[in-house]
This record gives sequence, structure tokens and C-alpha cells, in this order.
Amino acid sequence: MKSGAGCMKNNEPLLEVKSLKKFFPIMKGIFRHHTGDVKAVNGIDFTIRKNEVLGVVGESGCGKSTAGRTAIRLTEPTEGQILFDGKDFLKVKDRELKAYRKHIQIVFQNPYASLNPRKTIAGALEEILQYHKPELTPRNREDRMSQVLQQVGLSPDALELYPHEFSGGQQQRICIARAIILKPRLIILDEAVSALDVSIQAQVLNLLHDLKRELNLSYLFISHDLSVIRHICDRIVVMYLGKIVETSSSEKLFSNPKHPYTQMLLSAIPKNHPDEKKTRNVYKGEIPSMITPPSGCPFNTRCPYAQETCYRKFPDKKIVDDDHEYFCIL
Repeated sequence: MKSGAGCMKNNEPLLEVKSLKKFFPIMKGIFRHHTGDVKAVNGIDFTIRKNEVLGVVGESGCGKSTAGRTAIRLTEPTEGQILFDGKDFLKVKDRELKAYRKHIQIVFQNPYASLNPRKTIAGALEEILQYHKPELTPRNREDRMSQVLQQVGLSPDALELYPHEFSGGQQQRICIARAIILKPRLIILDEAVSALDVSIQAQVLNLLHDLKRELNLSYLFISHDLSVIRHICDRIVVMYLGKIVETSSSEKLFSNPKHPYTQMLLSAIPKNHPDEKKTRNVYKGEIPSMITPPSGCPFNTRCPYAQETCYRKFPDKKIVDDDHEYFCIL
């Protein structure tokens, strides 16, 4: 299902994120004093290449969804640099930002919550075209809406129906249609298939793969499901407690994980066969709070290999090869 080697040869970046931080202030008391911050994203770097699927994986609460939303300014960053197609995205304002929104779209986890229950599908899709493509005639808008529904495997008759008249898988197809209606270049998929049945997941993943090829899309695919990540992503970023701990091509990450946290995550994947022998790496302790994260390596409270230096400073980057790097003393 992955794009294959042909995509990986294209190293031209579409979205570059550098030293990105997103802190949510904690305010207490009658006078709302600032007493601390939730450090949801704490200085990360990643790049999405053109026509590539970059996966972001980690336990719940690691900051992966916040990273995706902040990278496209759905949530404004606290600090850092974001480049979209070589342009400083944080300096884009007002009318120019509206133009950029056409190139970047997002699909959320819960499709029903993403759709207005009081509007027909035609109303939901036409609203987007009226706002971003005011030059289109009503006939042009109707043709475009019918076209995108067919692209996601639905009949144009669906335009007159309401969201509650569709199954969960069909609702997510509608959300995908809404995301591609403006012909974007980058789509953020935030747990986009995790709420669906396994059989429907496979259909939607196949649809995403086909759309990527047909429309030359790039994806940022956020998920906690490593099996899904493995099959759709070209490269994978592993996050823990607001930090990136490992980045690699999908094939190399699953065959040769370097960071202890990555090894723990991969060991939790269910066996493919009852006779398969597999060792489960269960590390001690709970995930620390993002309000008061550990100093040094964020994984040091759970890592069986932690040494004194791990408690003092964040590990230096180690490069395995061009597509594989991690942050650890090992």
C-alpha cells in the first residue's frame, strides 16, 4: 500500500517544522495567575516531502495530535519555525493565509462530530466552495461536489442527505471528500480510521492510497495503531512526552528499531499467528506529566537502560543512515 521507492527518491520538502513548541498555560486563582505550562510539544523537527506519507505514532497524550494541528496553524505555536513549500508559514497573515488554507486540509477522528447535523452534504461541501472559490457558478459547484463524492466511492445522490443517514465509514468518506474538494497538497489525517471497524478501515486506507496517487497528495498520518502506520506510511516519527525520539523509514523502523521506547511500542503489536514467539517489553512506571516532564531524556523514568547522563541532558542525535535517526545513548 505504501508509495514505494519512487516516492522516497523525491527529497523535496513540502512542510518543514523546526524547533516547534506548543505550551498550554495553566491559570489558577481568582486573578488567573500563570502557574505553569502543559508542554504538549517541546521542540521537535520533522519534514514532510512532496508526495509522501509521514506517520506520527506514540501513546495517548504524547503530543502527536497537537504537533499536527500546530504544524498547520490550526493551533498557533508557542515557538518555532514552519516552512510550507519554502515559505515562512508563520509570517503568512489574513488574506494570504486564507489562500494557503486551500492547500492544507485536515480529517479528524470522529466523522459525525466533524459534520454539521443540520446541513445536507451538499450544504457542507458547497459552503467550502462559496468561501474559497467564489468565482464558480452554481452549476460548477454542483459538478465539483458530484465529482468528489464519486472519487471517494459515494453516489452524487448523497448530496441531498444528512450526516445521520450514513454509516461511520461513509461519513468519513464524506469528510475526505470535503478535504479534497479544494485540491490541496497536504492533508493531516488525525486518527482518521481509528473509530472505524477493521474491514472499513482497510477500505478507507485503500481509498487514501488511491487518492494520494491520483491527486499527488502528501499526508501527515497520525495514529496509535502501528499496524496501520506500517502499511500506509513511507516514514515514521515516534513521539514520547512532547519529544521526537526516533525517525525512520517504515521498513527500517520495524526491522531495526533503535530507541528503547520504539522497541516497547513494537513489542505490543499483536502476534500474526498463535505459534509466533514474541517477547513483550513492558517497561516500569507510568508516563510522567507534561506539566513537569523529567529533565534530560523524557523516557528516563521508564527506561531499563537509563544512565546518569540520561537524567541531566536530552541525548544527542545518532544517525543510522540517511533515513534513520534517534535520540539515545545506546
